[in-house]
Amino acid sequence: MTQRIKNAAVIGGGPAGLMAAEVLSAAGAAVVVYDRMPTLGRKFLMAGRGGLNLTHSEDLAAFVTRYGAQAERLKPILEAFTPADLIAWAEGLGQETFIGSSGRMFPRALKASPLLRAWLARLNAQGVEFRTRRDWRGWNEAGDLVFQVEGDQVETARPDATILALGGASWPRLGSNGAWTQALAGRGVELAPFQPSNSGFDVAWTELFRTRFAGHPLKNIALSFGGRTVRGEAMVADYGIEGGAVYALSADLRAAIARDGSAVLEVDLRPDVSRPKLADRLHKVVSGQSTTNLLRKTAGLTPAEINLLREGHGVELPKDAGALARAIKSTPITLKAVRPIDRAISTAGGVSFSALGEDLMLRDIPGVYAAGEMLDWEAPTGGYLLQACFATGVAAAKAALKS
Repeated sequence: MTQRIKNAAVIGGGPAGLMAAEVLSAAGAAVVVYDRMPTLGRKFLMAGRGGLNLTHSEDLAAFVTRYGAQAERLKPILEAFTPADLIAWAEGLGQETFIGSSGRMFPRALKASPLLRAWLARLNAQGVEFRTRRDWRGWNEAGDLVFQVEGDQVETARPDATILALGGASWPRLGSNGAWTQALAGRGVELAPFQPSNSGFDVAWTELFRTRFAGHPLKNIALSFGGRTVRGEAMVADYGIEGGAVYALSADLRAAIARDGSAVLEVDLRPDVSRPKLADRLHKVVSGQSTTNLLRKTAGLTPAEINLLREGHGVELPKDAGALARAIKSTPITLKAVRPIDRAISTAGGVSFSALGEDLMLRDIPGVYAAGEMLDWEAPTGGYLLQACFATGVAAAKAALKS
């Protein structure tokens, strides 16, 4: 690759920005990473608290489909920096990885902190300079980048290329507050409104169910909505429902609520057992025991699942084995609202792909590229979010080097 730029500014110290900085500095460019927060990778570290899910091991063709409406646009970017490339990169930093039972891929340490420390050490060795507590405010009339430092202090820069990797608008206390939209909108860049993604949903639980079962998991279930079915897990929350299986349907559920005011999610509490087989099991049990004992002993339902049935079908559940089996296989939950954006794991919206060239450069601002979650795409949890952040960071940096 022929390097044509001598220096570059990367604004945003998350995965997309740091990956762009690595590619640029490895090619010989002088790179400065600017970040509004006092330390780098704060949301990345938060993502690793429950086990850092770097990517997923599924076939790449299936992997790409997880990006929904933007799958075709992201396809060449993901093919250029695949999950296998990401794992090789992590192991090159001394972080051994493994594939979990769900196909998700993790560093052996599970935490993000060892990986981030090794990564920052590599970037330091490549001469990358980090300037934290720099709040990017856009450009001045001369075309310089402008950063608010402390108080009324201002710092400017005029790099050969700029990579914007400012994140979305979820978890603002970690740095992603979406304030950068003002600077880009002022330059005519087309933006899509931010919306919560991978978020929970409000449900009007009964008081008894809410107080007794908030925090209880719903394991090995199937959720269906709009012709799609997702296997996985969910969690009862005091406000409603959340969890990986819910997140996988969140875009469609969010759209339905915006359109209709609510959405009905169907829960199959025993997806591994067919309805006829389940009905047969229930029918063969000697009568006389309570419905609760029948569901617990014969269907293997937990107290949370039994009471979820009552939330969806009423306190008096069917006595007929066939009707009871149908209820277990299809329990409706009415979702009233999506949770607030500042509590979402990620966001949809941001810089529209129509505002970008194929190389991720802003059409209206030559020499400025965008990467990561600030672009208008969304994907479920499971490694897809981080993979696209890393891959777009690589793509933007490589494009800048060729500019």
